[in-house]
Amino acid sequence: MYSNLLPIATAINPRELGGLTGFNNRKIQMHRLLRTGDLSKMSQKDKQFLKNYGVVKIIDLRSKSESVSHPDPQIDGVQNISIPLSSEEGTLGGESNLTQEAKLYNENPHAAFKMMCDHYRDHVVAAHDQKTVRQVLKILSETEEGAIIFHCTEGKDRTGFVALFVLYILGVDLEVIRHDYLASNEILAEYRAARDKRFKEVGKNLTFRANMRVLSSASDSLFDTILLTIEKECGNLETYLRDVLNVTPELETKLRELYLER
Repeated sequence: MYSNLLPIATAINPRELGGLTGFNNRKIQMHRLLRTGDLSKMSQKDKQFLKNYGVVKIIDLRSKSESVSHPDPQIDGVQNISIPLSSEEGTLGGESNLTQEAKLYNENPHAAFKMMCDHYRDHVVAAHDQKTVRQVLKILSETEEGAIIFHCTEGKDRTGFVALFVLYILGVDLEVIRHDYLASNEILAEYRAARDKRFKEVGKNLTFRANMRVLSSASDSLFDTILLTIEKECGNLETYLRDVLNVTPELETKLRELYLER
């Protein structure tokens, strides 16, 4: 079982990133960086847990429409910040925005995978998405105390994309980052099974359900899509960080001092 899960029953895919080993074998501090999925259904007990845990900011990477329809919780002393990663509305795997793709999803079992690859490539090259990552890094660099949550709907794709750069800047090994990304599959297993059961009960065919499983799964191929796109566009991850995300040596040092153990 994934060891860094937070004991929260009413939020999806809630994780503590503290404990991962970064630059010079210094571990990421606990109670500083959290990644999750949807927080809109949080119980009062879980809200109190986050407050007691030291959360001071919640960064919402979802689209404006998602944030409005399923707003983040208001917790005393916690700042809510909406910075959509994509300029598109809706979530890739959301059940509310499947109409447009429904025909493809019913007929082509690979439709969702192709669409996900396209979206992952877009995250790398789209100016809007690049700006969002820069904004997140700026917020992190300005938060000297307390825990920050960054999240999307399932805590997997958009959250995983941002986590890749945050963790890499902190010096976490790329294969450890990959493992953290893929951990969503284990954590979301029951969620995916319940979702599939609902689709089956309303008569969705196996092709459609296979596409839905892809939309709610992490994969090496998608993670590699990020790396391959970066390689094609910039040559390597270090160049992308420097020239596209504007990660200066000063910012890198600042983030490491703030989020790694002494």
